[in-house]
Amino acid sequence: MKHIVIIGNGISGITTARHVRKNSDYSVTVISAESDHFYSRTALMYIYMGHMKYAHTKPYEDWFWEKNRISLKRAFVNEVDTANKQLKLSDSSNMAYDKLVLATGSVSNKFDCPGQDAMGVQGLYSLQDLENMETHTKEINQAVIVGGGLIGVEVAEMLHSRKVPVTFLVREKEFWGSVLPVEESRMISRHLLENHIDLRLETELQEIIKDDNGHIKAIITKDGETINCGFAGITVGVSPNIKFLKTSAIALNKGVLVNEFFETNVNDVYAIGDCAEFETAINGRKKIEQIWYTGRMHGETLAAILCGTRSPYRPGIFFNSAKFFEIEYQVYGTINTKLVPGENTFLYEHPNGKKLLRINYADDDSVTGFNALGFRLRHPVCDEWIRKKEKISVVIKEISKVNFDPEFSSRYEKVLQEKFNHEHPDKAIKITKKRFFSELKF
Repeated sequence: MKHIVIIGNGISGITTARHVRKNSDYSVTVISAESDHFYSRTALMYIYMGHMKYAHTKPYEDWFWEKNRISLKRAFVNEVDTANKQLKLSDSSNMAYDKLVLATGSVSNKFDCPGQDAMGVQGLYSLQDLENMETHTKEINQAVIVGGGLIGVEVAEMLHSRKVPVTFLVREKEFWGSVLPVEESRMISRHLLENHIDLRLETELQEIIKDDNGHIKAIITKDGETINCGFAGITVGVSPNIKFLKTSAIALNKGVLVNEFFETNVNDVYAIGDCAEFETAINGRKKIEQIWYTGRMHGETLAAILCGTRSPYRPGIFFNSAKFFEIEYQVYGTINTKLVPGENTFLYEHPNGKKLLRINYADDDSVTGFNALGFRLRHPVCDEWIRKKEKISVVIKEISKVNFDPEFSSRYEKVLQEKFNHEHPDKAIKITKKRFFSELKF
């Protein structure tokens, strides 16, 4: 019987294990040093904030794995011997495999900064990170976050929930300026400030100062300012977790290099999820996909391949979602930080500064992407409009179809349509006189 060994029990590895079990009698072993069981990594912040307990983050009961004949091994893999198909584990044991799946996820980035090894200085990715954060944020009077992105905002919200003052250092001119257009960046910046986050744009970390016990007591910025603090969240992104593969025969770049079938350069070795890097970008997407739902898709596709259905990975229209405190964020298709030749945009921003909808379209008027802040959009509708290259005027006319805001929420379709007609008289649409129930005044 073939033995499939999966290193990593995140969404990619566990999805592979489950689907292999559904479609075969192969022996399946999942190795992880982080936790005994699969849990939802995106829920870490809610454990800290008191909204959930760790047990609530596990989608499956602990008995699920034995019942479904998926063996679990708690250990680090120190070395991969591809010539002999052997894994050397941290408990000094070896494990043989017939097929190996690398689903090792990411590790938090660090940079060359004096004092970064101080206690109370960390990223947020694993259960161990959460445990360390619990330990090092007790009874502190000030925290600093370095790096503007989604993880940084999560850490800010976590600390804010415990009434810990936060100074947020972002080296760019705009918050998350490598991803968001300037209007969206400024909306999020305003929202962070409204939530009493001390946001410092164009400010970089120079040095971390330790106390006599090796714990952080302050940071110094490159402008020479000293900020006293008891915790520093280093949230400057993540990188594929591949350090243990450096001495193996497996080809590496930033991640483990794979083709569209998740095959590496070594027979019977595959890589999926955050640690995989496609040799050639697929459908114009990034070569490394560090998103929860793409990890699930990787696992489903690879499981089918391992069970005899050799179909290439073909992701659909890009999408992602996140939350900046109370403001929900969704993106579909292509939204560049600045318009490129052949790209146009229509932007609606509500006067309250907490709702924004951007629709990008090509010179032939076909819609190419959506950005939504404070609006909930229907995924199937956005996906269909982009795939079918629907015209911008049709999208604006039928904009109510995409609105997925809760019942009785205020609706803004009419004012959005009027703005579009004013800005694009050559594409003006006929606005229906239908009034939405939630617009009525009582």
